[in-house]
Amino acid sequence: MNAIESTKHLAVWTALWLVSLAAASFGPILLWSDNNLITGAAIVLSLATGWGMVRANILHVLSQDEMQQRIMLEAMGLTLGLTLIVGIAYSLLDTSNLISNNAEISVLVMFMGLCYMANVLLARKRYS
Repeated sequence: MNAIESTKHLAVWTALWLVSLAAASFGPILLWSDNNLITGAAIVLSLATGWGMVRANILHVLSQDEMQQRIMLEAMGLTLGLTLIVGIAYSLLDTSNLISNNAEISVLVMFMGLCYMANVLLARKRYS
């Protein structure tokens, strides 16, 4: 699979995962009135499509040239480390009541996305 095909493949799996996640998140409220069986099935579907997205991401990385693979690997590694460190600190701020709001996973996911994008851009600039 070439880089363009793998990018499209990854986009499809990402869209499927986002739709399944939205269904699992909002379905119990808007569609099926807290039916635990349907909610559980939606969560399992979200996990399955998430796994498909991970596999598509792996294929996407493998379709890249060596430089792109290195850039992505560095960005992913740095993002993982920073998300772990910041996530634990964020949780500690919440459990010690140093912040007034509860620590929400959505904040950490946004941090992770922004961190990854910044790391890719910085690595591309460094290697160009």
